[in-house]
Amino acid sequence: MTGESSKLSRRRILRAGALAAVAIPLAAACGKGYDESPDPLVPLLEQAKSDAAAATSLAQSSAKDADVAKQVAAARTEHAQALQSEVDRLNRPKSSAKASDAPSEGVAGLKLRLAAARAQAESLLGTESRYRAGLLASIAGGCAGLQRLTPALDSGESSTDLAQPSITILPPAAVEALQQALSAEHAAIWTYGLVSAYLSADFTKAANEGSAEHVKRRDFCERVLSAAGATPVSAEAAYVPPKPVTDESSAKAVVATAESDTTAAWRGVVGQTDDPGLRSSATRALIASARRGTPWRMASDQKPSAVALP
Repeated sequence: MTGESSKLSRRRILRAGALAAVAIPLAAACGKGYDESPDPLVPLLEQAKSDAAAATSLAQSSAKDADVAKQVAAARTEHAQALQSEVDRLNRPKSSAKASDAPSEGVAGLKLRLAAARAQAESLLGTESRYRAGLLASIAGGCAGLQRLTPALDSGESSTDLAQPSITILPPAAVEALQQALSAEHAAIWTYGLVSAYLSADFTKAANEGSAEHVKRRDFCERVLSAAGATPVSAEAAYVPPKPVTDESSAKAVVATAESDTTAAWRGVVGQTDDPGLRSSATRALIASARRGTPWRMASDQKPSAVALP
């Protein structure tokens, strides 16, 4: 969801991440040498595999929970594959950590597993490389989106304001990433305004809350950029939806797209800064959009209902 002159480029974000991934081992080869400490991503990898297996087992044993369990299994499998690729890429010593079993079975067990997976990923954000931090934020966001598949999985958390980072000097890459996030937030605010004429009263509360949250994220971007001496990008007069909005169904779909665009933009911020505070704030923004995106995807009959790696 972007304006013609400030189009949010998913390709640019993904390309930057891919180049960073290639650059990391090259830099390591010229640096202090091979890291012989156990890879901290291995416990996350083992837990993702265990979660996928538990969700698959539930899908096979419970018809009423099968749809949700299959989606959790597919997403956690995707997380395991992404983690495996990263662990193999650096080829550090493997830790002996084993996955922990949830103290409950069924959907209650999956709820505990998703909450634990989010906590695992978020706990490493401040210490890992930029590329890995982006991956960890995406996994946390994926788990957050899965939690909204059904109230039985949800932690019931409320949104919180983003704390102003103490950092006042940002590298050019971080400034560009924040400008991209700001552009996505401008577009999301405009989108919520657009769809208000098409949504029924059942969606008024969600739309109002979503719009208000994006206003907070927009203001956060503008404050951080201004503090760093950059001029925040302005909103476009109008944006071009990926598909015309003509009824309630298309309105729900375009909101889901706007939330997906903001998650991608905030992942770009995480992957372009070393500042723990900015990483944390960007991750919280990513998670919030991932959580909002799932209900809108469900309402517009999109599959999968939750994006595994937003």
